[in-house]
Amino acid sequence: MSELIRRLRAAHPDAHCALDHENPFQLLVATILSAQCTDERVNQVTPALFARFPTPEAMAAADRAELEELIRTTGFFRNKAKSLQGASALICQNFGGEVPQEMDELISLPGVARKTANVVRGVCFGLADGIVVDTHVKRLSQRLGLTQEKSPEKIEKELMTLIPAEDWIDIAHLLIFHGRRVCNARKPDCANCSLADLCPSAGEF
Repeated sequence: MSELIRRLRAAHPDAHCALDHENPFQLLVATILSAQCTDERVNQVTPALFARFPTPEAMAAADRAELEELIRTTGFFRNKAKSLQGASALICQNFGGEVPQEMDELISLPGVARKTANVVRGVCFGLADGIVVDTHVKRLSQRLGLTQEKSPEKIEKELMTLIPAEDWIDIAHLLIFHGRRVCNARKPDCANCSLADLCPSAGEF
């Protein structure tokens, strides 16, 4: 595992959270919007969204129709708008207008499950209770033979037993970048993959 992580770091020294943000609230919003949507699309939407509703107070008080229109292209915009306003309202009511750091407090917010909480805790606060498992992390973990599990929750638990805790935050960024640049879903570039000799799926595609 240490060799796999070393090679990923060498291949993707610029790996980072791909959702543009300037503070924990912006990242929380962007992560909620990223469900069933690409980071690129979210990054196209959030500048206008944050200019219009820059704080939890402003978003909680937003006109729902206007908010929905701003985020429409991210998909499931009605549910997402409801989650954004609900989370913003609770942040104001229960946490003094600041995004909380603790896992149990974050997942108490509407629209925030463990994956979103892991993103915010890891990127904004440097805290790790686990590993973010998105579609890229799921796909690569399976292809690399790290897990045979199917659900993100079970994959996360298995990865946590394999990967040192100090790498829990970085491994998601590394796998996501590798998934986008090399090991994509339909046609992975095994011939130019730095992990090919460690990967049981290399050459299958």
